[in-house]
Amino acid sequence: MQMQIYELALAIGLIVLALFLIIVVLLQESKSAGLSGAIAGGADTFFGKHKGRTMEAKLVKVTKYVAIVFFILTLVSCFLIAFFR
Repeated sequence: MQMQIYELALAIGLIVLALFLIIVVLLQESKSAGLSGAIAGGADTFFGKHKGRTMEAKLVKVTKYVAIVFFILTLVSCFLIAFFR
């Protein structure tokens, strides 16, 4: 069977989005929990916390949008392969 051009484009798009999603998730800061988070959290200054929150908020927003696009692209590729092969 020969791979169609749309299958190739969707596969490349999914691979690129998956790699981008992995990178964006790894760039996010982990959520501190427990006693160590309470102790280390007090050491941050107001300006350091505010700057981190805005960057963290942007990363969370980008992660949501990329995940939605990835999910939709996966559904489209499954639909095209299942019904047009």
